[in-house]
Amino acid sequence: MPIYTKTGDKGKTSLYGGRRVSKADPQVEACGTIDELSSFIGLIASEVDDKEREFYSLIQKDLYLVMSFLAGAGTDINPLDSRIKFFEQYIDELSSELPDLKRFILPQGSRMAVYHHLARTVCRRGERAVVRCQNRSAAAVVPYLNRLSDLLFVLARKYD
Repeated sequence: MPIYTKTGDKGKTSLYGGRRVSKADPQVEACGTIDELSSFIGLIASEVDDKEREFYSLIQKDLYLVMSFLAGAGTDINPLDSRIKFFEQYIDELSSELPDLKRFILPQGSRMAVYHHLARTVCRRGERAVVRCQNRSAAAVVPYLNRLSDLLFVLARKYD
């Protein structure tokens, strides 16, 4: 069975339930950006040990939950609340081990630092795309993406 369907050749795609929308639809843009973020997280995961890989894999699973939710599948995103709390604790723990910030940080340094900066910027773009959905329920994932981008920033500092 071929991977191509030709159903998107005219600029339309399907959301959950088969609803056809423009590929320029804000929901599609948000899902695509979150998918891109997941790929960057996968790139990071390919560079770390098994224990850390498990952590990044959890983030990817969260992101698939987010995409499913944004596509209208009625996915329960309540599990993200506990992940936000975990991210906050982890950010605090990592930050306590890093020097205080006294200036802006350029997105450079070690390869792992740069990978985290790339993921962070895609995460921020995804957050903006979700906000553009102008859907009150979609706004429920904004705190998760906001905290994830904060965590990616702190991890970039850690790896630099």
